[in-house]
Order: sequence, then C-alpha cells, then structure tokens
Amino acid sequence: MPPKKKAKGKVKKIKKNPDRGDELEQKYKRSVLDVEVLKEHLVLRREVARQAQANSEELKSRMKELEQKLHEEREDKRDINADLTRQYKSMKTDLEVKVQKLDAEVTTLRKQLVQCQEELKLEREARQNVEQEKDASISDLQSQLANMEAGYQRILHDSLDSLLSHLADARLRWEEESTAIHLEHKELLASFGLKPLHL
Repeated sequence: MPPKKKAKGKVKKIKKNPDRGDELEQKYKRSVLDVEVLKEHLVLRREVARQAQANSEELKSRMKELEQKLHEEREDKRDINADLTRQYKSMKTDLEVKVQKLDAEVTTLRKQLVQCQEELKLEREARQNVEQEKDASISDLQSQLANMEAGYQRILHDSLDSLLSHLADARLRWEEESTAIHLEHKELLASFGLKPLHL
C-alpha cells in the first residue's frame, strides 16, 4: 500500500506538469501493475514457502518415525542376534556333550567288540577241538564197532559151524538108532511071519 501513496503524490506532481503527464501516468500504471504482479508473486512465494514448510515438517516427522523404526529394528536385530548367539552356544555345548558321550560309547563298543572277537576266536577253537575229539571218538567207535562186528561174525560163524557139526552128529546118531530100531522091528515082524515090504 505504501507505493500507491507515493504514486498518488507523483500523480499530483504530474498534473502540475501537463507535458510529461501522459508519460508519467503510463509509468505509474506500469509500476502499479508491476507492484500487483510482485504482490501476487509474493503471495505465491509465501504459499510455496508455507507448503515447503509444511512439507518440511511432515518430512521431519516422517524422518523421526523412520529413525524410530530403524532404532527399533536395530534393537530387535540386536535382541535376535543375542538370542541366536545364545541358542548357538547352547546347541554347540549340547553337541559337544553328545559328541563326547558318543566318543565314549564308541570306545566302549570297540573294547566290547575286541573282547567279543577274542571270545569268538576262543569259542571257535574250543568248538574245533570238540569237533576233532568227537571225530576221533566217532572214528574210535566205528573201529570198535567194526571189530565187534567182525568178532560177532566170527562167533556166529563158529556157533553155526558148531551147530552144524552137532546137527550132523545128531543126524548120524538118529540115523543109526533109527536103522537099529527099524531092523529090530523088521525082525519082530518076520518072527510073526509078516513081510515088511507088504506093510
């Protein structure tokens, strides 16, 4: 508004000098238009500045939110890392304990395996000895059986030969006795006048 007052004062002076009046009036109008344009530019710039200020505040607020989220995420990440580290150490300790137990178990099992192999070797040797003794006993028994069989055959043959000899002797005796009895009966029949051939 102050420029208008100055312009009005100039207009009054221009009116006093009529030759330059038109030229000054045109300059005045141009100056008024320039002032209006500058005011509009100033209003626009103020609006842009207010908008920029609002955007800046919004960006600052958003930046704070993002920083807060980033801080929370970093805290979460730190907590997760700490938890994972604790879990890893716990699992590592558990695995080491398991490995030690398994190593001890493997050592025990190896000792038991060696002992079982030695026992198996001794058992095999004992079984081979028993089998050899059994085979020797079977061989002895078979030879004894063969000897007994030969002895029994000999005894049987001797008995049969003796029996046959006794039977032959008995037959001869019976034949002699039967012949004597036959002759005696023949003589008796002849004494009765009977011929033995007709009977």
